[in-house]
Amino acid sequence: MGKIVWLASYPKSGNTWVRVFLHNYITGAKAPHSINSLVDFSVAEPALAFFAPDAAGLTTEQVQQRRPAVHEQLTRLHPDLVFVKTHNANLAMHGVPLCTPAHTAGAVYIVRDPRDVALSYAAYSGQSADAVITFMNTPGTASTDSQQVFELLSSWSEHVLSWVAAPKRLLVRYEDLLAEPERYFARIIRFVGTGEVDEVRLKRAIEFSGFDILAGQEVAEGYRAAGQGGRFFRTGKAEQWRARLTPAQVRRIEEAHGEVMRKLGYGLSA
Repeated sequence: MGKIVWLASYPKSGNTWVRVFLHNYITGAKAPHSINSLVDFSVAEPALAFFAPDAAGLTTEQVQQRRPAVHEQLTRLHPDLVFVKTHNANLAMHGVPLCTPAHTAGAVYIVRDPRDVALSYAAYSGQSADAVITFMNTPGTASTDSQQVFELLSSWSEHVLSWVAAPKRLLVRYEDLLAEPERYFARIIRFVGTGEVDEVRLKRAIEFSGFDILAGQEVAEGYRAAGQGGRFFRTGKAEQWRARLTPAQVRRIEEAHGEVMRKLGYGLSA
């Protein structure tokens, strides 16, 4: 059995929020943990530093050849479980798994209504909602960034289904974390096996992970992982799409992902 607990999600689905919560809970923080110190207790898998100094110039096949060794190295970062953020789908590329099973202890998979994902991803990337919807609807798509190696996202539906099929995984909906934070963040703590849930610590960690605090930290300190569209922590609300996507945009998302959305409890507009 491996040591990596993947904190997995499609981009802009609450992954960073869950990382912040875990940092505040597990460390027993008495003040909000800095959003720029998340590497104190978890790491982002595609960071160039893990893949070697020349990683920016590697082909996708070369990156894949190195991934199993990188994952083995990540297991040495902490004596116990290692929390690793990834936006990769739980698939294989060039015959190599994107998340090495031999080094995997489990996964927390955070999913969010794709209509809100499209809005948030567009704001983060500085692209139009239509361009992001096309990206989300296209199988085999990958994200690229000069500061990290590629991540294979594929379409939103394929991404979700790949992780739903994973062994030993906890599926958590972003909307449930918003609506009942104590109930659903406690599920995460129980899943990762850090002992009985400490209710006082839980409530404090949820408070320290509130969007008002995260947004305030971003204004005061900046945030290293901010994208091209300005602020990373914007509103942290559900169903923003109802007022901000056009009927045509909603229809494109629902036609592509309606089957998976229904399985996850996301009602369709028509």
